Amino acid sequence: MTQLSRDTLSSRVAGSVLAIGRPLRLRAVPLLVGVALSLGACSESYVNFPISPEGQESLADQVEIIHLDADNIDSFSQPARGSFATSLPSGRHWEYLVGTGDILSVIVFDHPELTLPEGENRTPAESGFRVQTDGTINYPFIGAVPARGRPPEQIRDDLSQRLSNFIPDPQVDVRVAAFNSQGIVVSGQVETPNRQALTTVPLTLIEAINAAGGGTDEADMRAVTVQRSGRVYPVDVDGFLRGGIVQNNPILRNGDVVSVPRRRAEEAYLLGEVQRPNAIDLSLEPVTLTQAVTRQGGLAAPRADMRGVFVFRLTETRPRVFQLDTSSPTGLLLGTRFVLEPGDVVYIVRSPLQRWNDTISRLLPSMQAISAVDDIANP
Repeated sequence: MTQLSRDTLSSRVAGSVLAIGRPLRLRAVPLLVGVALSLGACSESYVNFPISPEGQESLADQVEIIHLDADNIDSFSQPARGSFATSLPSGRHWEYLVGTGDILSVIVFDHPELTLPEGENRTPAESGFRVQTDGTINYPFIGAVPARGRPPEQIRDDLSQRLSNFIPDPQVDVRVAAFNSQGIVVSGQVETPNRQALTTVPLTLIEAINAAGGGTDEADMRAVTVQRSGRVYPVDVDGFLRGGIVQNNPILRNGDVVSVPRRRAEEAYLLGEVQRPNAIDLSLEPVTLTQAVTRQGGLAAPRADMRGVFVFRLTETRPRVFQLDTSSPTGLLLGTRFVLEPGDVVYIVRSPLQRWNDTISRLLPSMQAISAVDDIANP
């Protein structure tokens, strides 16, 4: 078999990049070119499907070949990026502490003279007691009463004790009429980014995002971040919505900044003898091998060889090649349990007898180009 030249392979890599229309990570091209050249020289003969043990041994240093069957398919039935629990402390206890700028409404029952008159057009916030910069409120007969950093119930008890020197058994009620001191910010891919005041009712992350109009169509709810006290915590909100992971819906604290990022492109690529070769969007939901082929019209009969459905996947060490025989219903069913990952290249070969090494030599540059696109587009 004629060995492909380095110039030919390099031009194919460049052609793959031009077809995609994105830049290429050039520093990794020589490695993949070298692998492809080695593969092209591995065998002079045709190889029957499935790949023979001898063929696997000749490629063992360059690629890892995995035959998908009922014994190993469960290892690939979950997406690599699944739901995860947030590292953000998500204590469920919430107690509102009064802060500077809050307006307190104080009512002493049976003693209207101790309550500031609301008037016909005055709201409780306008007629209440403002927490001053020194953290106190000024109350008749008593003077300065500490308020900042205390819950309303504690302020009420303090007022009752002090008023008892003037009124027998005073009945006092203290409420926050205007919450001005504490809040959180929701930004990013939401309909209406805003600031939301914290109140005596705990505010969860889901409630805050909903109060901002919810995520846009481009929002990635799996990669929401919460900035708190100088640290940034990732939160998989989708994990709560889909799997009920309570830790992924934490109670927000004063000063938290919630950011909903734009969803990154996550695609697999369907090539070869298929009706409509195309990119497959993986960002919205997990997609199985059978789903991907079916959505693009299925295999291109009669040219496609149903025994030669391959999935090429780059790993940190060496490329993996998964082979699935779909010539029987069992193979099609196994394909419904194989979940594609971003960057996968699905390739369906044309004939029952094909040059195995030629197939890999053609696909590896495309795989490298696709990987380079993802690395540069998402540094």
